[in-house]
Amino acid sequence: HPPPPPPPSNKTFLMIRRPPRSTLSIDRRQRQMCIRDRFSFERGETLSTILGGLGLEPEEARTLIEALIQHVDVRRLRPVDRYAALVDEAGQFQGLRVTLDGRGRAEVRRQSDGWQSTWSEFVEVSETRVVKGELEGSLESSIVRAGGEAAVAYVMADVLQWDLDFNRDLRLGDEFELLYERIHLDGDFHRVGDILALKYANEDRQLEAYRFGEDGGHYDGEGRPLRKLFLKSPLRYSRVTSGFSTRRFHPVLKRYRPHYGVDYGAPVGTPVRVTGSGVVKSVGWDGGGGKTVKVRHPNGYLTAYLHLSRFAKGISAGSRVTQGDVIGYVGSTGLSTGPHLDYRMQQNGRWMDPRTLKSKPAAPIPPEQLAEFESLRERFRQTIESAPPIDDGAARQGDQIADVGID
Repeated sequence: HPPPPPPPSNKTFLMIRRPPRSTLSIDRRQRQMCIRDRFSFERGETLSTILGGLGLEPEEARTLIEALIQHVDVRRLRPVDRYAALVDEAGQFQGLRVTLDGRGRAEVRRQSDGWQSTWSEFVEVSETRVVKGELEGSLESSIVRAGGEAAVAYVMADVLQWDLDFNRDLRLGDEFELLYERIHLDGDFHRVGDILALKYANEDRQLEAYRFGEDGGHYDGEGRPLRKLFLKSPLRYSRVTSGFSTRRFHPVLKRYRPHYGVDYGAPVGTPVRVTGSGVVKSVGWDGGGGKTVKVRHPNGYLTAYLHLSRFAKGISAGSRVTQGDVIGYVGSTGLSTGPHLDYRMQQNGRWMDPRTLKSKPAAPIPPEQLAEFESLRERFRQTIESAPPIDDGAARQGDQIADVGID
């Protein structure tokens, strides 16, 4: 004899696949598959359309949306946001769950007197991880191989951008040690946070960085700030295709002439960052330089960015820019044989090789805060040295969280 049917239950399940547009019925096999799947909002898809597809009559869908808009602006739902229908054991629609990416989750449930909505704000939880490795191929792949996320490479490039040109200074065999934050939302990994400490051995150079102070700035092992007047490069990642020279064979003009800049090869559309804060001197066509931006800086410096495909929004003569702002995008305008950026620098009207510039750092940590910095630096160093290796496969899948206990 078959077993007796289970008693009725008010338990609610999270539906795991998009139901047929014509029916509310969901068979038991579908209901029991999984309760974790969520659907993304498709471009052009409206909440009314989704609810209609779930079988709700227009008036019932309207009252559900009215309950939902207490917490969610339904006009601003994005493809990265997700939703799931809630059904009971009989497969009948009982509510809707809407998850806003990086913010929180709203839930609307059927009640005897209508719809009731609730909102749960996501709380950020920060954990720390240590990765140690050697440069074998790209920096991103090397960090992943060591157990970190590829995005850590970009945060690292931001920290060391004044001392290390990531387009030409990296060498196979360089060694790195990193202590950084991993941010979780709703129990899931969300993004890479800040780098708390790092060591990078680059040929005969030993670079260190430690985050300190209310502004979250980074300092070397002696308490000197890493931030300097100019960045080492206007592009995060690219390659140097031609250097500064007083006599170079021009590939278009077919004759020798000075090349007062450094060429960085990069795809069209790559963002170009201004290397130092200043005031835009000119924006427009500059002969063989094509679309060009020139920026005046303190102490008689001027930088120029040639062959751009287009200018960034808001960039015009007289506008102020801050170090790291995007001012344009790589192109091949003017006398150019292919996509690249020609980056130039003057001091007091004389062209100079920007790669030879020795920038002065900002003011060091005040003497009265130096002891506090040194104490934090030693804690960070000890944490890095004592951290065990990470299983890179598990780390990439998010199955292992290496919380090293930094208070």
